[in-house]
Amino acid sequence: MRESLRRGRIELFDGFRLQVEGTWIHPVTNGQRLLAFLSLLGPAPRTVVAGTLWSNVPENRALGSLRTTMWRLNHAVPGLIVAARGQLALAEFVRVDVTEFVSTAGARFRHPGGTGLHSPELRLRELLPGWDDDWVIFERDRLRQLRLHQLEAAAADLCALGGYAMALDAALEAVRSEPLRESARRAVIGVHLAEGNFAEALREYKRFRALLAEQLGVEPSLDLTDLVFRREPLRNRTKAALI
Repeated sequence: MRESLRRGRIELFDGFRLQVEGTWIHPVTNGQRLLAFLSLLGPAPRTVVAGTLWSNVPENRALGSLRTTMWRLNHAVPGLIVAARGQLALAEFVRVDVTEFVSTAGARFRHPGGTGLHSPELRLRELLPGWDDDWVIFERDRLRQLRLHQLEAAAADLCALGGYAMALDAALEAVRSEPLRESARRAVIGVHLAEGNFAEALREYKRFRALLAEQLGVEPSLDLTDLVFRREPLRNRTKAALI
């Protein structure tokens, strides 16, 4: 089958999965790790791949393990791993869910408020749960941060368009994922204020203030405090009285 007509997909959110031409493939652990590494980090020299995936053995043994793993993968799916110009890469016919997620998020940030870009998936999906490799942990945190920024941006876009219910849903999901994140709380408070629900905004502020005091022993930033109290409708009451 011509390369351009083949279809493959690697999914890394919620666990490793590989599908080629509608058939699920189940590589052994080393094969999964190699495919995940190339999916997340892109083309890389053999020595870098071998040294990262088999860091606890000498280089010659690591390179031998890499060759064996590549042979097994390409035996199961011909052409799955491509070696060219001293680097290893996934075949072009393979799509990766993480790459799609990053591309969608990038489109949002390049075109804020664009049609079709303001409804991110709210369900939390974890990158390769249970994997504890340093490179996986780093990528997991990077994607978590990207998701949080995407949710906050979606809340702002939807709020500007008057879609307050969906905006609040996105903002609250960011808070649920990271309760101590002030920018997420600001997104929630911003939606409440845009709707004219000052009491809700004040309630959210108080919850966040209490949580910060309990967990970190600090106060919300002055910017967040000003956001709430500059909208306060009862001009004859002080901040202290409301808090």
